[in-house]
Amino acid sequence: MATPVLDHLPAKDGVPPVRAPVATLTLIAISSLLLLIGPSFGLNPRYGTGPDRVCAEQRYEQRWGAVPVELITNRPLTPDQLATLPPVVPGCLLSPDPGKIPALSVFTSFFVHAGWLHLLGNMLFLFVFGPGVEERFGRIRFLLGYLTVGALATYGYACAQVHSTEAVRALVGASGAIAGVLGAYLRLYPTARVTALVPLLFFLPLRFPAWLVLGLWFALQWWSVHSGGSEVAYLVHVIGFATGYLVTWAATLGRPDTLAPSPRTGADE
Repeated sequence: MATPVLDHLPAKDGVPPVRAPVATLTLIAISSLLLLIGPSFGLNPRYGTGPDRVCAEQRYEQRWGAVPVELITNRPLTPDQLATLPPVVPGCLLSPDPGKIPALSVFTSFFVHAGWLHLLGNMLFLFVFGPGVEERFGRIRFLLGYLTVGALATYGYACAQVHSTEAVRALVGASGAIAGVLGAYLRLYPTARVTALVPLLFFLPLRFPAWLVLGLWFALQWWSVHSGGSEVAYLVHVIGFATGYLVTWAATLGRPDTLAPSPRTGADE
């Protein structure tokens, strides 16, 4: 997940859960572990160093990432399609992988990140907002919703990009799924207070209602989709957020008790 609202990251969830957020912490742990053993972090000697590691990273992302045209056709990229991708370093050739299962790559892409900054941005949002959503839905439903909303966001992005220049480029990261968590949080805890660091005020921690923080974040993602000129897949954020909100709205329809934070959480109102 890229630029958050006002170019800051929320620092604390206004609705701490009562139970340990096992599902949220497990997702963070798996993503962190896979980054450490993959080529992006540079610790695994099997991927080499320098240009060799950079080339291995591109191959790794194409193998485990979600490629729009692969998702739509349900077939791995052909050699001709791979040849349209510019090599990240001279001489880095991408070979076809006939064993790749595009539908499965939707889920494997959630756990592939392009470096530790990419991982940190995504996991911080998940750590802040995931526990509150997990507390309300329970661990199993939270995980199922996380994967389902993330898959819908990824397929939605693929449909929008299948005829663009991004059609053969791998999408990696859990942005769509985590955006869904943000949408769910907004539905469940609209008035909960979230502490944020605002750089315009020398990074002073200020507290804002969730509807303002997340509403502005969504508006920024929407604006970024139409501004263009970025390698960040902002459309995935928009689709994931909207899907997460709508799914949570449907799940809580007719159950107003699920919208107010539990008195045990001690949330600010």
